[in-house]
Amino acid sequence: MNKTKVDDMLIEMISPKLKEIEEKFSGGGALTQDDINTLLLKSQYNHINHLDTKLNEVVGSVFALEQKFTHLEKNFSHLEQKLSSDMANLEQKVSSDIANLDQKLSSDMANLEQKLSSDMANLEQKLSSDMANLEQKVSSDIANLEQKIEAF
Repeated sequence: MNKTKVDDMLIEMISPKLKEIEEKFSGGGALTQDDINTLLLKSQYNHINHLDTKLNEVVGSVFALEQKFTHLEKNFSHLEQKLSSDMANLEQKVSSDIANLDQKLSSDMANLEQKLSSDMANLEQKLSSDMANLEQKVSSDIANLEQKIEAF
């Protein structure tokens, strides 16, 4: 709380009385109830001013904390939005990568099946050719053997 003109006027009003009381007390004189009340008023005034100063400090600290808290809330909100965006981007990338892998795997499987089918056809053709050659050679060898047996 800020000091007002009324506060200053109050102090100005009781200051002469305070000096009078101080001189009376220093001189060993007895204090009246009015003197004691004036001293209590000054004491309470000082105490209230001290509390006002402390209250102003606390209000300033609370205001600063509120600003920091607001700043933190904004930071958390920004981080939450960034995390949400990053997660969405990551999910999209993973989905895209899975789709690409699936497509590549399907393509590779089709190519493998085609190569396997082609290799099997070539192997069957070579085996068939080798069997025909073997049959021809065996027939020729049998015929040659039969001729040798007859010639003997």
